[in-house]
Amino acid sequence: MELHESRVIAAPRSEVWNALLSADVLKECLPGCQEMTGSPDDGFDAVVVQKIGPVKATFKGHVTLSDMVEHESLKLSGEGKGGAAGFAKGDASVTLEETPEGTKLSYDVNARVGGKLAQLGSRVIDGVARKLADQFFERFQTAVEGDDAQSPPADEAPDIPVSDEVSAQQDGDAPVEKKGWVKRLLGG
Repeated sequence: MELHESRVIAAPRSEVWNALLSADVLKECLPGCQEMTGSPDDGFDAVVVQKIGPVKATFKGHVTLSDMVEHESLKLSGEGKGGAAGFAKGDASVTLEETPEGTKLSYDVNARVGGKLAQLGSRVIDGVARKLADQFFERFQTAVEGDDAQSPPADEAPDIPVSDEVSAQQDGDAPVEKKGWVKRLLGG
């Protein structure tokens, strides 16, 4: 399965880059992620629970980062094993480009599955892979942009802490800048 998409994130390129390298951000954005540990240098270990068609499995996997050009591009490569359900392998090449609106994040995803998952058929697998990639990057965009960004549907909402800061003007007060949890985490 291949997927080529892009989206504009209303944040500086350095902030988007730092979020891509954060285990905490990746954990919150990856659908079904139960645990994410590691670092950009050593890679990330993850535990993800997913239901793909009739198959529900817990995948334990490792993601490595390579071909890193700071604030410009990187490649994420990963493999997860789901026991009797099979395995999933994939990689995503991500590029960041400054735009007047913020940062254009482009990604090319390649994914492969084996075992019982492969028996579900390419149409089911392609649909699920596309949905998971879309959910990840939608959540990522929401996390980086903060509370002003469009939220995912309630049934797919990630467990992201709500900002303590107020954005509404009250009785002529100046507006208070609203920061998302990623900005607070990264000290922005």
